[in-house]
Amino acid sequence: MTTFQTVLRTANLDDLDAITDLHTQARTAYYQAGGLSVSELVSSEARSRRREAWMRALRADAKTVVCAIGGGEMVGTLAMGPPLEADVDAATVGQLYQIHVRPGRWGQGVGGRLHAAFVQFLRDGSLATGLLEAWEGNSRAQGFYARHGWKPDGHRRPGPGNASYVRLCLDLDPAP
Repeated sequence: MTTFQTVLRTANLDDLDAITDLHTQARTAYYQAGGLSVSELVSSEARSRRREAWMRALRADAKTVVCAIGGGEMVGTLAMGPPLEADVDAATVGQLYQIHVRPGRWGQGVGGRLHAAFVQFLRDGSLATGLLEAWEGNSRAQGFYARHGWKPDGHRRPGPGNASYVRLCLDLDPAP
């Protein structure tokens, strides 16, 4: 295994296509591993929807998108910001919208670096809680977040392939 130094930096619109491609690769790998067909995941329509969503995120003042660069290529991306649900207190909660790591770089610490950037985002904003949703069919992500202290809060919503999205919380100030 070759080891590359990974550098994190704020993403910009010039990164849009690389982020979209990385997201497509990661999404295809974990949804396919969860039993979904690859055909819709890689369709031009699906890619166009992802590209548009990333463009909105990159242009949004309230959202932050970070790129992980290693070995001269984008190897990961992170999107974060205020909670998307209106009933969640934005004064105390930050949301991790997405972490994606290029499948060939899984297990090399890229996701951990991106997760640490999210935790720093919470600390910088004096936010006590992190919130995210993970597809229950993505056991790799579920394990990653559990190892980093995330716990399900019981909230679920429908997701693809007859599997739900489960909401997880990270408490930065756990009670003694």
